[in-house]
Amino acid sequence: MKTQIKLSMAVLAACFSFSAFAADAPKSMRGADVATPDAVASEKAYVGSRPGTTKPVARTFSTQPPVIPHSIENFSDINLEENACMDCHSAANFKKKNAPKIGDSHFVNRDGQKLDEASAARHNCVQCHVPQVDAPPLVESTFQGDQKPGAAPAKKAIKKN
Repeated sequence: MKTQIKLSMAVLAACFSFSAFAADAPKSMRGADVATPDAVASEKAYVGSRPGTTKPVARTFSTQPPVIPHSIENFSDINLEENACMDCHSAANFKKKNAPKIGDSHFVNRDGQKLDEASAARHNCVQCHVPQVDAPPLVESTFQGDQKPGAAPAKKAIKKN
C-alpha cells in the first residue's frame, strides 16, 4: 500500500511540474518563433565571371584543394560521359587553354599506382573544388592558415571577454 501511495505522489508531482513548463511555448535560440519558416538566403554572385579572367585564389593551407576562381553556372553537369572542367584543365589541354593542370595526385589510383589518365575516382571535380562567391564571412575568424617558409610566426589572437 505504501508503495502505491509513493508511486501516486510521484506521478502527481511529475504532472504538476510538466504542466508548469508546458504553459511556455518553445523558443528558438535565434530569437525567432520556432514555427516560422527560415528565410531563403539571397543568391550570391561568383567572384569570377569567365574562366581565365581572374587570378587563382591563394590557398589557406598546403593540402587545401584549390578553389575555382570563376563561375561554373553555364557548364554542363559532370557525369560519366562528360566533364567540362577537363576541356581546359586536362593534361592534354591545359597548355592550349592557359589553365592550371589538374594535380598529379589525380593520376594515382587507390593502390598508389600511377596512371596515364586522371583516376575515375577524381572525376567529380566539384566534390572537392568549389567556386567562390562574393560574401562576407558568416562568423568572425582569426584563422591564419599555413605560414610561408621563412615568414614570421603568426601572432595568436587574444579573445577579450
